[in-house]
Amino acid sequence: MKRLLSTAAVLVASGVPAFAHVGHGATESFAAGMAHPLSGLDHITVMVAVGLWAALKGGKALWAWPAAFVGVMLVGGAMGMEHFDLPFVEPAILASVVALGLLVALAVDLPVAVGAAIIGAFALFHGYAHGMEAGENIGGLEYMAGFAIATAALHATGIAFAIVAARNSLRPLVRIAGAVCVVIGAGLIGGVL
Repeated sequence: MKRLLSTAAVLVASGVPAFAHVGHGATESFAAGMAHPLSGLDHITVMVAVGLWAALKGGKALWAWPAAFVGVMLVGGAMGMEHFDLPFVEPAILASVVALGLLVALAVDLPVAVGAAIIGAFALFHGYAHGMEAGENIGGLEYMAGFAIATAALHATGIAFAIVAARNSLRPLVRIAGAVCVVIGAGLIGGVL
C-alpha cells in the first residue's frame, strides 16, 4: 500500500496540471451536467475505476463505494459553488485517476469503510471542481444533479464490465482495465493526453 501511494505521489508531483475543469462550456442545465462526465478522460476513467474496484470487492462495496463517491462529490460541489478554499484540486483529481487505477490493477482488498473513505476523499475534489464551474442558481443545481446521475451511470458501467468479465472467466481483464486507468492518469499528468 505504501508503494501504491508513493507511486501516485511521484506521478502527481512530476506532472503538469491538466486543468481538466477549466472552461468546460455550459454548466447551468441538467443536460450539461449529464454530458459533462463524458467529456474527458479523467471523468470517465475515475468513475469507471470506482465501479471496477467495487465489483472486485463485491458485497456492500457494490453500492457503498459508488454511493460514497456520488454523495461526497455533491458535498464538494456545494463547497465549490460557495467558493470555499480547497487547495490542490487539480493534482488531487489527477492523483485519483492513477490511485484508483492502481487499486484496481493490484486488486487491493480493503475494508468497505476504508475504501469508501479513499473514494470519498477523491470525490470531494471532483465535486469541488465542478461546483466551482456551476452557476450559483437553479441551473447550477440542475447541472450538479445531471452530473451526479451520469457519474452513477459510469460507476454502473465499471461494475457491469467487471461482473460480465468474472462470469466469462475473464476476471484478469478487470485488473488490466485498472492498469489502463493508471496509464491514462500518467498520460494526463504528463500532458500527453
